[in-house]
Amino acid sequence: MLKGKKILLGISGSIAAYKSATLVRLLVKAGAEVRVIMTPSSKNFITPLTLSTLSKNPVLSEIAEKDEWSNHVMLGRWADIMLIAPLSCNTLSKMAVGACDNLLMAVYLSATCPVAVAPAMDEDMWLHPSTKKNIATLEQYGNRVIPVDNGELASGLFGPGRMAEPENIISWLNNFFQLSQSLSGKKVLITAGPTYEPIDPVRFIGNHSTGKMGIALAESFRNRGAAVTLILGPSAHVPPTGIAVHHVQTAAQMMEEVNKVFNDTDIAVLSAAVADYKPENVAEQKIKKTSDELTLGLVKTDDILASLGKRKSGSQILVGFALETENEVGYAKQKLEKKNADFIVMNSIRDANAGFGYDTNKITIFHREGKQYDFETKSKKQVAEDIVTTIMQHS
Repeated sequence: MLKGKKILLGISGSIAAYKSATLVRLLVKAGAEVRVIMTPSSKNFITPLTLSTLSKNPVLSEIAEKDEWSNHVMLGRWADIMLIAPLSCNTLSKMAVGACDNLLMAVYLSATCPVAVAPAMDEDMWLHPSTKKNIATLEQYGNRVIPVDNGELASGLFGPGRMAEPENIISWLNNFFQLSQSLSGKKVLITAGPTYEPIDPVRFIGNHSTGKMGIALAESFRNRGAAVTLILGPSAHVPPTGIAVHHVQTAAQMMEEVNKVFNDTDIAVLSAAVADYKPENVAEQKIKKTSDELTLGLVKTDDILASLGKRKSGSQILVGFALETENEVGYAKQKLEKKNADFIVMNSIRDANAGFGYDTNKITIFHREGKQYDFETKSKKQVAEDIVTTIMQHS
């Protein structure tokens, strides 16, 4: 899986940098093209000459050398993946807060490719609350974290914190690239965000959805090789590159865009929080406050999930979402059956740090064959991975 892959290897200041020579050799042996970036402190543990010889490419460590600029933007676009191994505690903290004081951090902050890290530090540092928080932050950003090993550490202690062995990192990369092609050729439709149903030119009926969950789903499907169309209601969040995005405002507009692509879709995931009702009449001018009361007549919007449930073919997979405040399981299962969906992803606003506006979510997935999958609270990017993996298990 690594033949022809472009690997950008970042090396930070850790005693584990001695493993980088073996890692580069194994990558090149597997047919990958490797370019290396070193932090200044990493040169205390391994020389650029060793890594340039093994990688067959010059090693970069400064933003400008000999009156030449190292184009950090293009480096992050060149690679199929950026791998930082070892990731020291210091570089981890910089990545978590976005500090940019060396070439490696400049490339990381500019990278459009996936980023993976292999941490390396002593046991007490690895277990420190600030380290755990920084690792969680990196995962929320969408970075992949290669698990640390247990074993003898530089301090002489035995415990967690060792960087994964080069052979294990190679296996991880092989699995990553295999997964990245698992949905190649599939067409995926995602709806996300709220809809705004106008009352007059300046007011609307809406909800607190931000679109974060749907955008994370679109990114996850894209990362697995699918061609993704994202139909996005009003949202302040910018979807990642490589996704066809159609912006809409109302439920009717979302329905119109869905109808354009659904027949040619393999998997449709309707995560948008579509308004159930809209004003019966929309005022042409701003409604003035001329009385103590204002009565709005509301009518139902189109039920996009139910509509697609009636139309879907046996080869299409249809996924709906259910955000509930009570009787969560009962309502979710009822929705699964009534809408003729294949999956319902349920979450409750009664769960802490879940639902609208949060970077985390807690879900349960129900499958039409009666299977139930329960997950703990995770970042929405990790939740998206769980949803995509569950769908793939049944496709």
